[in-house]
Amino acid sequence: MKKLMIFSALSALAFVLSYCGTSKKAVKQTVKMNYDLNVKAILEADCAPCHFPAKGGKKHPLDSYAEVSKNIDDILRRVQLNPDERGFMPRDHSKLSDSTINILKQWKDDGMPEN
Repeated sequence: MKKLMIFSALSALAFVLSYCGTSKKAVKQTVKMNYDLNVKAILEADCAPCHFPAKGGKKHPLDSYAEVSKNIDDILRRVQLNPDERGFMPRDHSKLSDSTINILKQWKDDGMPEN
């Protein structure tokens, strides 16, 4: 009887602990990036005034959803270059952080929603 109780207790413990392990995949909730909440702020902070005609910029405009979504591949290519490479953006500034670049990448991967 004692062996049966010990076996039952160990079985119950093994069952409970099997749900505590890291082998179970956690449910990952992802937040979709959108232009209005995520991308626009990056562009206003890191691409203005050069790419914002209303602020005196004379470079290719990146002040609207249509322009940014049309040029996202070139934007991503340029911000991922090293500062010493031709075409690097933002010119005369530090390279964007990996987390900022990842927001732009995720926005593209999410289908480039506007809002």
